[in-house]
Amino acid sequence: MSIYTMTRSSIRGIIHGVCRAEVTGLENVPMEGGFIVASNHLSFFDSLIIQALTPRDVAFFAKAEYFTTPGLKGKMMKTFFESVGSIPVQRGEQAASVAALDSLVEIIEGGSGIGIYPEGTRSRDGKLYRGRTGVGWLALTTGVPVVPVGLIGTEKLQPAGSKGFKPAKFQIHYGEPLYFDQLGRKHPLPQRRQATDRIVDAIAELSGQERVDSYNQLPPDAK
Repeated sequence: MSIYTMTRSSIRGIIHGVCRAEVTGLENVPMEGGFIVASNHLSFFDSLIIQALTPRDVAFFAKAEYFTTPGLKGKMMKTFFESVGSIPVQRGEQAASVAALDSLVEIIEGGSGIGIYPEGTRSRDGKLYRGRTGVGWLALTTGVPVVPVGLIGTEKLQPAGSKGFKPAKFQIHYGEPLYFDQLGRKHPLPQRRQATDRIVDAIAELSGQERVDSYNQLPPDAK
């Protein structure tokens, strides 16, 4: 049994044991081939939840600091995030972001799943923000199915100002896959925007969140 499988199984047990998670739509996750999970983002724990509950492996981005922090704490963080299939990315640097998207394409073309948050960063006020077009670029570049996911209540697992974990009931809903024509890496920006908006619309139907027609921004102390 791989470290990823063991870690995912352990997290799944905690989720079902102490959080009483309501999970629907798992049958919408493709059983073979590459795919994209596109979700709203309310909590630090969202990626772990999706990775644990999705019936197939899903790789997510994680802050590069989780892999480069020195000392014993840094080593433990790096080991953990590597064990759940996280991919380091340097936030705020365009060149690094482009390279990170390319790494996701490699994973998808290898027949595995990746996860992405169209909003870019988690919502601090519970609203659903405008999607950044990276998810649309991935969908049109690869042509694989996009599974929209709606998370409800995961923000209660780590209340504002807290760094710990608080058991709480939440919901995760997997929607029907969305399909897009495979246009390759070079395609018109309007089509990328249309694909992104269609994905975010599907997420909104699942999460029931209030929409915001602007981009979510990192708080100043997170930069």
